[in-house]
Amino acid sequence: MLFHARRTCQLRLGELAALGLLDRFRFARAGGGSHPWHWTLGHQGHRFQAAAHHRPEPTVRVSRQTVHRLSANPHLAHLLTANEFFVRLTAHARQHPEERLDRWWSETITTKQYRTITADGHGLWSVADITVGFFLEADTGSEPLARVVAKLDRYAQLTRRGGPRYPVLFWLGSQHREAHLHQLLRSQHGAVPVATATHPTDPAEAVWLPVGATGRVRLAELPSDHGQPVADNPNYDDDGIFVL
Repeated sequence: MLFHARRTCQLRLGELAALGLLDRFRFARAGGGSHPWHWTLGHQGHRFQAAAHHRPEPTVRVSRQTVHRLSANPHLAHLLTANEFFVRLTAHARQHPEERLDRWWSETITTKQYRTITADGHGLWSVADITVGFFLEADTGSEPLARVVAKLDRYAQLTRRGGPRYPVLFWLGSQHREAHLHQLLRSQHGAVPVATATHPTDPAEAVWLPVGATGRVRLAELPSDHGQPVADNPNYDDDGIFVL
């Protein structure tokens, strides 16, 4: 997100780790060698984060436990996939000043704000004066496609309550799985706009295939409705004004 050169980024990560601001872990490969490093906050990083959010300062033991829990998280690959989506949008925006990622909400924040949906993330992507909201479903191939499609029911319920009618973006691991998903999606009622793309792509570009369409479009070209200024729509403040 922040560096043009990979080597420069690696050197900076090493410096931050030496200061205790970052920590890292990696896993052994079955055939020998190791997978790439996973970087996360170190103890000093956790201390600064606690201070910024007015929380009690963690002990060294608590900080280490946090890293261990992350490394043992069975959903780590899924978390990395979802984060990679937003990282690519952020990197794209650095190279295109007229485009920007105005909102990056994690799964936890999205669930807290919208309550009835469990998206892997939510964002607002703006190009000039156009702002498109979206919900991300980062697919790693671990779920049957029928279960993936069933997630759309809750998004439809959100829309019926006056919430936003944002496109649900299924980011998939292969074109083969994408094609099978479209076969299932064509039989849906279409209450929620849906588009798909695959992991190797730049999500800001013309890589999104809406259901029933024959051509791919850019993220900013997908249909998006911010919903009504109702009580459970976090897009609006108490005065009914749209807020980023």
